[in-house]
Amino acid sequence: MKIAGFQKFSLIDYPGKISAIIFTQGCNFRCPYCHNPELVNPKLFSDILDEDLILSFLRKRVGKLDGVVITGGEPLLQHGLIEFIERVKEMGYLIKLDTNGSYPEILERLLTKNLIDYIAMDIKAPLEKYPDVVQTDVCIKKIMESITIILNSNIDYEFRTTVVKDLLTKDDLICIAKLIRGTKRYVLQKFVISKILDESFAGNAKCFSEDELNAIKDKVKKYVSECIIR
Repeated sequence: MKIAGFQKFSLIDYPGKISAIIFTQGCNFRCPYCHNPELVNPKLFSDILDEDLILSFLRKRVGKLDGVVITGGEPLLQHGLIEFIERVKEMGYLIKLDTNGSYPEILERLLTKNLIDYIAMDIKAPLEKYPDVVQTDVCIKKIMESITIILNSNIDYEFRTTVVKDLLTKDDLICIAKLIRGTKRYVLQKFVISKILDESFAGNAKCFSEDELNAIKDKVKKYVSECIIR
């Protein structure tokens, strides 16, 4: 498995838990606002970290950390991911997975093996706008399969959308809420202009104001159990 980053401690990435974070290298999407360009653009890739050293660290932190967050990039494209998670689970850790939902078959295998305790899936746009937002071809059927798998699972989860005014309208976000109607948690993630994949995008990107986000939240709450602005 290609691990390009490791954060030893976090209080915010796994809701209600103390966690470590593993960042996998590589992604099949090219969202211009992605804030981890060094995990997406091959020209920015760094050396891969030693998997055994990370596992050794986690063994030493048993009882002090609650869980491990596996994010990216897109973790589900990684060869050896299932075996790696099995080794971490054997230590007693909870596992949170961040995914873009484009690999439902791998997601299903992880859930069948009871290897995941929390899923955070990014929904980039209404289905018909996906190619425009992720800047590549995408199998919409697989996105919908992942949504269905998560909604029908027995584990904790959240769906989330990065709200970039240039790419998504208020109606788009309501459309997403309808797509995941009845979900337990939908997160509207503020777009922060900082280090992003497409630097030219940052110069013209517009953010929703707090008032606009709260107005959207009020509309979205009609379709989901909980809506959070993060």
